[in-house]
Amino acid sequence: MINTFSSRQFNQDTSSAKKAALKGPVFITDRGRPAHVLLSIEAYRRLTGGEPGARSIVDLLAMPVTDEAADIDFDSPRLNLQLRPTDLG
Repeated sequence: MINTFSSRQFNQDTSSAKKAALKGPVFITDRGRPAHVLLSIEAYRRLTGGEPGARSIVDLLAMPVTDEAADIDFDSPRLNLQLRPTDLG
């Protein structure tokens, strides 16, 4: 079950939004457009597979080690830097 609260409704009755989040996601709108989603911690854990903040940015960006990943060829182009004297005057 999905519920929608305007920002004003959410600010005036946060407890109702929290109760509604136990039944399903709560969309919080700003000027009629969805801006935020309130979830129960259980729903959040189902979506993310764990505790809030349990994974680091390194974990999220890491490529899984598979046979396919090991076969990726990557040749980076040689960087040719041209140094110039600095003009401090």
